[in-house]
Amino acid sequence: MGKIILFLVMLVAVIGIMMSVLLLLKNKPIFQGKRISIRNFIILLMVYITVAVGFGCLYIALELMGVSVLTEGEARVGGSFLHLLEDSMYFSAVTILSVGYGDITPLGIGRWIAMLEAFFGYLLPAAFVVSTVIHYKETVKAN
Repeated sequence: MGKIILFLVMLVAVIGIMMSVLLLLKNKPIFQGKRISIRNFIILLMVYITVAVGFGCLYIALELMGVSVLTEGEARVGGSFLHLLEDSMYFSAVTILSVGYGDITPLGIGRWIAMLEAFFGYLLPAAFVVSTVIHYKETVKAN
């Protein structure tokens, strides 16, 4: 029963990540005389938070299923659930923001998940800029 719940958490995390990226790509920026608005910035921020939390949930679910995906130094990440939550969310944020301190490192399948998350970290601002430029050009053409 516990593995089914963890699978559902992973599924919701993946769907949340995909939906937030689609929201960013489908967002039509509102310019009102400016090149970027606070609304668009908040959407980008919310997408980053959703993706970071989604990947953090993936790390937590895998660790709870017994698949070791993160290590802190030589020891496996974990201990109490609160410590696992803190470490997983921290690692996820550090990875997507491309900081990479190196205090927590991925193992096995966690490496592939971290690479995918880092790719999203590079892709999101590029998609945001491209989307903004395209919609700005359309707005200028229409006027």
